[in-house]
Amino acid sequence: MDEIGKLRHKARVRSVWKILFGFFIKGLLFVLPIGLTFYIVASGIRFVDSLIDIGIPGLGLAIVLVSITFVGVLVTYLITEPIANYFERLLNKIPVFKLIYSSIKDFMEAFFGDDKKFNEPVLVQINELGLKKVGFITQKDLSVLGLTDDVGVYFPHSYNFSGEFFIVPSKFVKPLQLNSGEVMKFTVSGGVSDLK
Repeated sequence: MDEIGKLRHKARVRSVWKILFGFFIKGLLFVLPIGLTFYIVASGIRFVDSLIDIGIPGLGLAIVLVSITFVGVLVTYLITEPIANYFERLLNKIPVFKLIYSSIKDFMEAFFGDDKKFNEPVLVQINELGLKKVGFITQKDLSVLGLTDDVGVYFPHSYNFSGEFFIVPSKFVKPLQLNSGEVMKFTVSGGVSDLK
């Protein structure tokens, strides 16, 4: 085999290994989350079963599920709004806890609360060159900051659970007539997910 033939053969072998490695990674991405989930659930069941020591497999999981549901019932019916507010005020008096707790609470309420904030996707022109970013209007009234013609826009980072917040002149914001959940998925995935 001449030199060129050897090089072509090596290139084909490398290409085959690259394809096989790609399949391995895809398989790993499929199997690993499922396997880890089963492992964590099974470990949790074994841990709770070892604490109870009754000998009925799965009883630990049932006890955990019933306990969590019972706590939910207690919180719903017995802990009234003043008591919940008292604990919230108490947490807000501790500087580090206040920052973390209020940020997480606001963020979770923005996604799951009654007043969802991430339901208005927009396309924002960032500069004169026409660079655009997909974001979500989270504040329409910024008059308290003296900004009557501006809106608050949150830009999620791709492949991350964080983002950036900008105050943007309204004239640079173009509402998108798309499902906000799909736009969030599209943005967080770095544009890899398809928009529907």
